[in-house]
Amino acid sequence: MHDEEVSVDTEKTVNGSSTTAQVKSAARVLDVLDDIAANGPGTQLQLAKRLGIPKSSLHALLRTMCARGWLDTDQTGSVYRLGVHTLTVSSAYLDGDPVLSRAGSVMDEIAAATEETVHLGRLEGAEIIYTAKRESKHPLRMYSAVGRRLPAYTTALGRAMLAELPEDVRGPLVPHEIKALTTQTITNRDDLLAIIDKAGQLGYAEESEESCLGVRCFGVALPFSHRSVDALSVAVPISRLTPGREDFIIETLLSVKARLTAMRDNRLAR
Repeated sequence: MHDEEVSVDTEKTVNGSSTTAQVKSAARVLDVLDDIAANGPGTQLQLAKRLGIPKSSLHALLRTMCARGWLDTDQTGSVYRLGVHTLTVSSAYLDGDPVLSRAGSVMDEIAAATEETVHLGRLEGAEIIYTAKRESKHPLRMYSAVGRRLPAYTTALGRAMLAELPEDVRGPLVPHEIKALTTQTITNRDDLLAIIDKAGQLGYAEESEESCLGVRCFGVALPFSHRSVDALSVAVPISRLTPGREDFIIETLLSVKARLTAMRDNRLAR
């Protein structure tokens, strides 16, 4: 048998608890999918270098993943990209996620009221993942895509969720060295922590051109549970944003958040 089929990582103990052992071949499959999703297609040699996996070990893995539809190749057969089966699994996840089904009508409501792009995002570690979107009615809009990942601390979505966390949990999710996404990205960690703390006090978060030039975003955490990991945001081109319009968007988001919070508290009180 091949070594990757039988090799299992040694079980480790962390804080007195044992972690689940990982089968190397299964971990490598997931690493390949994560890498291509994050960094784009690559040849076998490129993937081997990016992942630190021997090219000889990767060959059979890539061939199996292509046969099962998880990966596909270009016309030359040398460049590997995500296959159609990843779309099938992604669609099944989106269809079965309870937050997405509950948030759909709220997103429609906000989109209709503001006529701007509305995003739903989920906090995963120090990043947010866009899980749903409603397009603006205007031709000038923010580029974004479901499945896209961004650092939580540079987005209104992420800041709204980080603000809900205790400070000792929030702190480690904001790195000491912050990579700028645009020329406007705030890279001073103390300034970012203060901004996130202020978002907690105000009940909403904002950012201006820090993740996308020309666009300002406002976000609120979704109070479906006492520790929210989902948030909604409205993205508006600065050219369309007047002071009165900004106030209206913030009031709309806070009104929806207050209504959902009351519904949650009433449900839990029963």
